[in-house]
Amino acid sequence: MTEHWQRAIAMLPDRLAAHLGVSAAALALAIVVAAPLVLLMVGRPRLRGGVLAVAAVIQTVPALALLALFYPLLLAVGQLTQRLAGFGVPALGLLPSLLALALYALLPLLRGGADGLASVPPETLDAADGMGMTRRQRLLQVELPLAAPIVMGGLRVAAVWTIGAATLATTVGQKSLGDLIFAGLQIEDWALVMTGCLASAALAIITDMALWRAETGLGERRWGKALLGLAMLVALVAGVVGWYTATRPPAAAGRPIVVGAKSFAEQYILAELIADRLRAQGLSVTIRSGLGSAVAFRALAAGDIDVYVDYSGTLWDNALDRQTPAPRAVMLATLRRELPRRHGVRVAASLGFENAYALAMPRAEAERLGIVSLADLAVRAPNLRLATDTEFQSRAEWAALQAGYGLRFRRMTAYTPTLMVRALTGGDADVITAFSSDGRIAADDLQLLTDPRGALPAYDALLLVGPRRPDLAQRLAGLDGRIKVEAMREANWQVDRDRDKRTPGQAAAWLAKRIN
Repeated sequence: MTEHWQRAIAMLPDRLAAHLGVSAAALALAIVVAAPLVLLMVGRPRLRGGVLAVAAVIQTVPALALLALFYPLLLAVGQLTQRLAGFGVPALGLLPSLLALALYALLPLLRGGADGLASVPPETLDAADGMGMTRRQRLLQVELPLAAPIVMGGLRVAAVWTIGAATLATTVGQKSLGDLIFAGLQIEDWALVMTGCLASAALAIITDMALWRAETGLGERRWGKALLGLAMLVALVAGVVGWYTATRPPAAAGRPIVVGAKSFAEQYILAELIADRLRAQGLSVTIRSGLGSAVAFRALAAGDIDVYVDYSGTLWDNALDRQTPAPRAVMLATLRRELPRRHGVRVAASLGFENAYALAMPRAEAERLGIVSLADLAVRAPNLRLATDTEFQSRAEWAALQAGYGLRFRRMTAYTPTLMVRALTGGDADVITAFSSDGRIAADDLQLLTDPRGALPAYDALLLVGPRRPDLAQRLAGLDGRIKVEAMREANWQVDRDRDKRTPGQAAAWLAKRIN
């Protein structure tokens, strides 16, 4: 078994248990909300239509968007409760995932419950009334038993949807099987991707089979079959919890330090490097990866994560809301002064390299077309295809390039960073957004186009420390100015390359030796 598969299997128990836990909790919350609504809808067609319409509208919102919406909402609520009552509401991790997934599960539960109760024959209800049953007796002894198969069908759909959507909870800091899938896609570690996908599919299939047995058992009045389905669910939960408990490391006293990371190889490597340094000092550390730029910084300011690496140009735009680039020295001085004052976040170190945005082309094609700078590119752009990372087209940098050079491309497509390069080498794109510390620049013989008008800001890698653990600045001070861009490129390439691919942990260990 290769080290990539070993890493994937080592990550699986923790993520599988977290995935099952958040899915079950969200489904339980959805049932608590749906059950009284279903009972209220009985005999009220207008109410039923309105409730189902609202649930259907929620269902049309992509699960990822629903998760993303809850993070800033809970962050605002947490800041309000902190001011009014002295305690904050956690905005990262379980709570936004729980609320978003519960809303996503409502429609099949509501529809299954409403359709199940509506399926009870009117003559059966009349007979129950004729026997003198109360409304409660009729519901419990007649309607619910007859409606149970259809209700269970709705529960099956809700359960499978919730388990599938829970993989997206990674984006708001909740551990799940999505950790393996997102990380694997970004660094093309197919062992991670396959492990995460297969585990998520197996979880959904086993849950669906168990609920199907319960559903058909209730419909056929075969109580043993129904109980067998419930027993399968209990066995599934017990097996996952037992595996997690057996493989869990000894619990450390107090809250572990949380190292944040965005969703590309360099961030995974730096997170491992930081975590290793802190563990060497006897501290308990966990890593939360796959965070978006805005989510990561807000999480740090709110104390949901304690330390991560960000880039000066990103912070200049997102955290300080500055649209006009400034010289590097001015930008760094302003960030060091304003981040603590506005957000309680401290710049602990400038790591020594820059990961700047740039546009790149295959060197041979750039030479053929006579393109050296972005000004040259602007002339040719209407006939070229641009591939960008998923954030770039909504960032201020793209607006600055359009304003500075009038760039207009024949087609623009967004990809994950790894697939973006694949689009270029595979002939699906002519130009890509690149990063100056990307190891593939030399490996794929790409030419970075110069920026003679200074439209793009500097992107120095900065180590940020949150308000809950200011001591980490001193503990990590040894990283200040120690990482050269050539070393970072090589570490990134170790993770990104096709052959002899290394894990982020292995690349971090290599990088640590280069800077010690």
